[in-house]
Amino acid sequence: MVHYAAAQQSQGIQTLLEAEKEAAKIVQQARQYRVQKLKDARSEASKEIEEYKKSKEQEFKSFESSHAGTTSNAQTTVDKETDVKLQGITDSYNLNKDAVVKKLLDRVVLVSPELHRNLTKVEA
Repeated sequence: MVHYAAAQQSQGIQTLLEAEKEAAKIVQQARQYRVQKLKDARSEASKEIEEYKKSKEQEFKSFESSHAGTTSNAQTTVDKETDVKLQGITDSYNLNKDAVVKKLLDRVVLVSPELHRNLTKVEA
């Protein structure tokens, strides 16, 4: 009977060792599964981010191209207005330059000497 109990105990230990190995194997598989799921999730997230980025870049390019015409039109309008104003200034200059030069020369050349109004006459 002692031999039977020892054999039974040995078989119980063997069963426990096999169960422990099986549990370790299951834990290892679970870890690998978790790691794989994390990799898959990262990969999927990267794909989604890339798709979102591409769609936003496409939206921006579309917006940019639709508004590019208005920018060039506005620039053309501003350039035309500037040319008109510059032409007006040039015309005004050409029209009035002779009169302005004459007035300046008259003031500089034609001097009429007078006593200053604050100067009082000293009687001798």
